[in-house]
Amino acid sequence: MTHPDTAPEDSRTAVYTGEGDAWQPGALSRGPWDPRAQHGGAPCGLLAHVAERAAPGPGWQLARLTVELVRPVPLAPLATRTQVQSSRATVRVGIDLLAGEVVVARAHALLLARNALVLPANLPGWPAALLRPLPRDCSERLRIPGLPDSVSFYGSAVESRVAEGDATQPGPGAAWFRLAVPLLQGVATSPAMRAAAAADFGNGLSWVLPADRFLFTNADMSLNLFRAPEGEWIGLRSATEAHGDGAGLVVSQLHDERGPIGIATQTLVLRERAAT
Repeated sequence: MTHPDTAPEDSRTAVYTGEGDAWQPGALSRGPWDPRAQHGGAPCGLLAHVAERAAPGPGWQLARLTVELVRPVPLAPLATRTQVQSSRATVRVGIDLLAGEVVVARAHALLLARNALVLPANLPGWPAALLRPLPRDCSERLRIPGLPDSVSFYGSAVESRVAEGDATQPGPGAAWFRLAVPLLQGVATSPAMRAAAAADFGNGLSWVLPADRFLFTNADMSLNLFRAPEGEWIGLRSATEAHGDGAGLVVSQLHDERGPIGIATQTLVLRERAAT
């Protein structure tokens, strides 16, 4: 695995370059299994940017982003095509991500107008405990079994810290993630972009099937945020369920260092690997 601090100099740039509706992925967007395809977290973060850019002005926050990964997203020139519906309180954005004329991903986003409220003190909130220890108190990097050592989104563009569990063994786990490079050259990475990029890691963080016998690819990622994350680190506490009919589900609770910020889900397509 290539650590962000030791990645080749030509890889330490940004995950994407681009302007307007045209985007060029770099080597830092690469996924773990096919050198021609991107890691899901990279286009999820990019699509969050496109959704936020569609807001009619300041004062809007991303509340939901659902990304359907229709095909493997290639390391090739990409374009986005956007439809926007606005009201006083909401902006709804539909985005197609295209490689040539082929739709490779489709996103649906909901942005809410910020509205300062004085809420009652000591609201019950979620029963889940805060994600601890904090990143500064964690030392072990996330190591997902079977992932190759190469320049990639997982290995080079993202820094990780294990908070709970053992990712080399099947079962639930928790870890902190932060981007080690800009997601988009020349653009400040927003809190929502950070959350969307990290949310796709729930599948690998909480795997339950052995990778040498099964494929467990997520066909989508749906993120719900009830507040914007603060700081660079996004924490995931993730668990996976798998069923013999070929479907699985990952549920991740998302945190920043102050507490919960939302949830993410991923639908898994489960397949046995072909015998070799």
